[in-house]
Amino acid sequence: MQHYSIINMPYSFDNLRLGKTYRMKNFDEEVEFQVEDISGFGDFKLKDIHTLERFTLKDFLQFGKGKDFNIHEI
Repeated sequence: MQHYSIINMPYSFDNLRLGKTYRMKNFDEEVEFQVEDISGFGDFKLKDIHTLERFTLKDFLQFGKGKDFNIHEI
């Protein structure tokens, strides 16, 4: 049985930690990623744990947060 802790972050992503793995859903797109770097400008460099694709949090949220937005540490 997996245990998921819900991160309640309506306006801030300050709870994301370097090296931790998360599952995020937004506009029916779901991604599992690891935080690789935290920039000083409020952005995060992420790596998809399945495809190894690298992207930033701002790229994933470029169209805003949908009604289904959710993030969990896994």
